[in-house]
Amino acid sequence: MEQITLPDVLTLEEASAYLRLPIEVVLRQASQGNIPGRKIENDWRFLKVAIDDWLRSQTSRSVLLTQVGMLADDDSLAQLRTTIYQQRGRTEVDAESDV
Repeated sequence: MEQITLPDVLTLEEASAYLRLPIEVVLRQASQGNIPGRKIENDWRFLKVAIDDWLRSQTSRSVLLTQVGMLADDDSLAQLRTTIYQQRGRTEVDAESDV
């Protein structure tokens, strides 16, 4: 079997061939946010590594949690969270909550 080397960034057609799915299925799933991809003007592009991660994951939620974990050491997040709650006029902890 001949091995084909794919680029890091795939077109819709390349992603379809890589996933072995019809173009229409990949387009619909990407449009719904189920397959990781980005529409740039009228063309879709897919990171091969993102598709690989998506295929390995049980859910798209686990991919999101992995990506969020990368931000755990970001010192600006605490200030950002405080600012968001201030703008919403809320505290981070509900005063009536027992938690």
